[in-house]
Amino acid sequence: MASIRKEQRDFMDWEMGAFFHFGIRTFYEGHDDWDMKEMPLEGFNPTDFDAEDWIKTVSEAGAKYAVLVCKHHDGFANWPSKYTDYSVANTPWKNGKGDVVREYVDACRKYGVKVGLYYSPAQFGSSKTDPRAYDDYFINQVSELLTNYGKIDYLWFDGCGSEDHKYDTARIIAAIRVLQPEILIFNMWDPDTRWVGNESGVAHSPNKLTVGETDFSINKDIKDLLAEPLFLPVECDFRMRLRNWFYSDSDEETVKSVDELVGLYYYSVGRGANFLINIGPDRRGKLPEKDKERLLEFGKVIKERFSSPLACEMEAGEREIVLTMPHQLVNHVVLGEELDANCEIEQFEIKVYPYSYGYPVTVFRGTTIGHKAICQFPTMRTKKISITFDKPKKVNATLFYAPTEK
Repeated sequence: MASIRKEQRDFMDWEMGAFFHFGIRTFYEGHDDWDMKEMPLEGFNPTDFDAEDWIKTVSEAGAKYAVLVCKHHDGFANWPSKYTDYSVANTPWKNGKGDVVREYVDACRKYGVKVGLYYSPAQFGSSKTDPRAYDDYFINQVSELLTNYGKIDYLWFDGCGSEDHKYDTARIIAAIRVLQPEILIFNMWDPDTRWVGNESGVAHSPNKLTVGETDFSINKDIKDLLAEPLFLPVECDFRMRLRNWFYSDSDEETVKSVDELVGLYYYSVGRGANFLINIGPDRRGKLPEKDKERLLEFGKVIKERFSSPLACEMEAGEREIVLTMPHQLVNHVVLGEELDANCEIEQFEIKVYPYSYGYPVTVFRGTTIGHKAICQFPTMRTKKISITFDKPKKVNATLFYAPTEK
């Protein structure tokens, strides 16, 4: 029987996170994953590095957690690792005394944002061709990250580049679980959360939380079969800009509109998944102004829509809840079911009673509810709403009216 960890429940409550791709590649325009181009260490020198402003900004926008790229596929370590020369310790930045990870973690703690660290298991150009030696290198570097920076909430492994490589996963996972017993691991080997399977920020419908397979890598169409079904909350990662994870001078015009970001919020959080938006800090070490402003504008819209629930009375049955209120305009119902890894709602229907008289009108049919289902429909005036579902479950419902015009 699948089970649910407390940390997994907490993860779903985080709902919105920020992803930061920052490193040596930030300073070399035009590089792509696995292009094998050299990026000399002397290029890394952010002139006005400010991780505190990154975290303050995303917190103001509503993010409850963040994920920093500590080592990408190029192998550059954003901390002074003892196991590679290719790190911040050998760059001009702060005369080799800087530590991106330290400043980021400290900023997260200052603003109450959960700490996530990204580490790419695979890297190009590694001199460690012996599998055992490479696993040692892997474990040593991850151990530095999990030992030197206090409690880490989330470890984000990227499957890209590892499709055909054999790791000693049992040894790697054992080391991680000993160092940080409460940590959440993204998607690989002993996962607590799973990748949605695209980099577009869009969750599927239905979005089941207990699954028997996962998507391993963007380069691999075949899913990985799990030894047994697991409860794995979904995360939807995507870019603020159209093409690049790391900062580029060439694509500022592709920064997403507020309208698109709100749509992605509905397709992720609104389908019971987490929303993880990437912004690449620029060569100053700061968030690009347009990206920053757009994120804050988006956060303001979400807060305005969902900060003032409508007052109502709720009568709950095994497979139905009925909401009553004074005559009111309504266009959102937000649902959440009591989580059970072995029993999930698979169908539900929302009916609104016309405000004067008449039979109820179906305004929404949905599949899974899970942690949250945001159900939006054209505005109606009503004093009664009925929600029915296919399983005897405890379901919470909140009503909102968000004007489409002001």
